[in-house]
Amino acid sequence: MHPSPANSPARHWSLQSTTLHFTQVPTVMGIVNVTPDSFSDGGLFIETDQAIDHALKLASEGAGILDIGGESTRPYSQTVDQKDELERVIPVIRGLVKQTDVPISIDTTKASVAQAAMDEGAQIINDVTGLEGDPKMIDVALNSRAGVCAMHMQGTPQTMQDSPRYLDVVQEIHAYLAKRKIHLLDAGIPVEKICLDPGIGFGKSHRHNLELLNKCDQYLDLGCPLLIGHSRKGMIGKILGDPDANRDSATMAITLMLARKKIQIVRVHEVGETVRALKAFAAVGGIDGQVTIPTENQ
Repeated sequence: MHPSPANSPARHWSLQSTTLHFTQVPTVMGIVNVTPDSFSDGGLFIETDQAIDHALKLASEGAGILDIGGESTRPYSQTVDQKDELERVIPVIRGLVKQTDVPISIDTTKASVAQAAMDEGAQIINDVTGLEGDPKMIDVALNSRAGVCAMHMQGTPQTMQDSPRYLDVVQEIHAYLAKRKIHLLDAGIPVEKICLDPGIGFGKSHRHNLELLNKCDQYLDLGCPLLIGHSRKGMIGKILGDPDANRDSATMAITLMLARKKIQIVRVHEVGETVRALKAFAAVGGIDGQVTIPTENQ
């Protein structure tokens, strides 16, 4: 038997060699896609120097985590072989750990890539398959003492948007994340190293995504930090009624809602604006109703 889930949101996440401590404002995870085909910024940072410069810019803007990925997981994306993925991400991680203390996350489904990233100084394994896609992934996480993020996905990136179906999307994903948490605990991964992600846009219809975002705080009772990745996703084009519209302001609106729901980590492309918006939102009482009143000399 495992202890019952905590009644209040998790306040820390233990990584490979450091610990993230959460405040009332969500930690911002900055996205660094070292890919030619990611849905929003594919090809912009495919060169190592470009990716490192971009990641350092996100760090300077206030990113609390840098998430490095070498394989797109957008709907109908093509898989990338291990060699290509390693060639994309490892030089970036190697360069970053020499220049920033911001924890680095490797966004991968391959145990070999995760292991190489850990060897270079990454702190987190962010796996869209919930650490199920590669049978060796849990061993890598356990032996490296990495923080892990287990995400829910119905199907695979090649099939997930064909016809996603749920009887109760919120309840079913809650049950899946609870089961994955127990599986990871049984494998020997400490609870303080586990983060959970309901997987916005991964095998969900537009209605499913909206319902999940509206009720994502129900997952706080699982006793693990929650990560939400909503940035620039296709559902925003549907909300706005224009698939070609700039999605950053709408992403920000959703981010502020997530802050009010006490979600611990938001994964976004636009870090600087997000950090500033969250700071202002908290100052005027948007998160907990408490306004920050400056002293006379401020």
